[in-house]
Amino acid sequence: MPAFDWRSPESYKSLQEADITDIAWECLRRNADYQRDYQAMIASSPDGQVTPEFRRRWGICFRS
Repeated sequence: MPAFDWRSPESYKSLQEADITDIAWECLRRNADYQRDYQAMIASSPDGQVTPEFRRRWGICFRS
C-alpha cells in the first residue's frame, strides 16, 4: 500500500476535480455513527431499502 503524505499537494491532486457531493459522501461513509445507523436500518428493513427518515437524518436527500 502506498504511503499517504497528508502534507503533500500531490496527495490531493485527485480532489481538485472532485464534486462537492463526492467529498461529502466520502466524509459521511467514513462516519462510524452513520455506519452503525445504516447497518441497523438495513437489518430491520424487510426489503433492504433506505427509509425516508434515514435519508433525512443523514442529509441524503435528492431532488427529483
